[in-house]
Amino acid sequence: MPMGHTAAQQAGTGGLTATEHRLANGLRVVLSEDHLTPVAAVCLWYDVGSRHEVKGRTGLAHLFEHLMFQGSAQVKGNGHFELVQGAGGSLNGTTSFERTNYFETMPAHQLELALWLEADRMGSLLTALDDESMENQRDVVKNERRQRYDNVPYGTAFERLTAMVYPEGHPYHHTPIGSMADLDATSLEDAREFFRTYYAPGNAVLAVVGDIDPERTLAWIEKYFGSIPAHDRKQPPRDGALPDVIGEQLRQVVREEVPSRALMAAYRLPHDGTREADAADLALTVLGGGESSRLHNRLVRHDRTAVAAGFGMLRLAGAPSLGWLDVKASAGAEVADIEAAVDEELARFALEGPTAQEMERAQAQLEREWLDRLATVSGRADELCRFAVLFGDPQLALTAVQRVLEVTPEEVRAVAQARLRPDNRAVLVYEPTGPQTAGSEESGATEGAMAQEADVQEQETAQ
Repeated sequence: MPMGHTAAQQAGTGGLTATEHRLANGLRVVLSEDHLTPVAAVCLWYDVGSRHEVKGRTGLAHLFEHLMFQGSAQVKGNGHFELVQGAGGSLNGTTSFERTNYFETMPAHQLELALWLEADRMGSLLTALDDESMENQRDVVKNERRQRYDNVPYGTAFERLTAMVYPEGHPYHHTPIGSMADLDATSLEDAREFFRTYYAPGNAVLAVVGDIDPERTLAWIEKYFGSIPAHDRKQPPRDGALPDVIGEQLRQVVREEVPSRALMAAYRLPHDGTREADAADLALTVLGGGESSRLHNRLVRHDRTAVAAGFGMLRLAGAPSLGWLDVKASAGAEVADIEAAVDEELARFALEGPTAQEMERAQAQLEREWLDRLATVSGRADELCRFAVLFGDPQLALTAVQRVLEVTPEEVRAVAQARLRPDNRAVLVYEPTGPQTAGSEESGATEGAMAQEADVQEQETAQ
């Protein structure tokens, strides 16, 4: 049976608990009971993402995520989707810079099925991986790149800014989608070697949350995962350390067929898992988190030079996090005027910090977002995996809300002063090649783009 466990402390967890276990082959298991509804979530994080890729093989982590849905020893073709959905469940997988995850939410009495399916592909995917499935999913991923990046307005903005903020040779220089050339160059043997290297029990964390019997759940996990051989071929990712500040303002002007002028910028921010990262998150929430934010009030309501303005944070553990500014201009507005107003607001914030009302509102907003994630069985399973993989301790997920509420206004002001400055950003200016068509409808498009980037450009598997 699994060896050892620890339980979360009650203080600061809102009554949520989790127990940790480890199988003999190295698989870490986290369980959290929640009998409010008769459902259970299974979340499996592998410690591999685009930061582990090498030059010439970008996009391999995401491509392989797709291949994981192409069948295994006991489940042929599209069977994983068919079995889960036929049992009343939902499922998907995503890839980011720092991990790849797979997840199912099932009626509680179908939990064993989800565990068996995940174990079967962890232990036996190579028996089903062939040229046909490789070519099929290569085409799917290339088409995804066309639809979500290359052929949509502003689609490559995040990719361009990432490449500027993280220099050539840095493990975060490229985004998870990868390049068309590298996708074409990836061979079946590359994919097989990728599986042998990273898809091992000791390189994964399995979280099960919901209406579960822990003893029975552990018995199923041991039954299905325990026989998978342990192996450790993984090399640590390349060092992602960079200076806190870029040291200059990097800039590109892009002339494309887009609806309106746009100003986008990316700032280097503190690593995730630090108090400074929480302070930075609060700063960006005050400045650009919704219609009550400073930048929205200044640019959209007062100056009327923009139809939408947002400021979000991409939290990263292995490299500096990213502050992502996205402003879509009103018809006829000049980007230079927008940029001057943004700099004025950032300078004032760095000098004065947030007001008491802004601080209270920002903390409440982040608290609500955290509680929303922890309130669902799938969201809690994902957060338990995240803190286990990236920070070594899943229990930190249960106290994250409290840490945000402990940040002081002076800490928020200090991180803004240190990081939200012109010599610490990459700037992207979009100039339309045709007539500008910006209007009120553009706000919704901008919010969608911001949500996409805040989600780390995660690639979702399509059936």
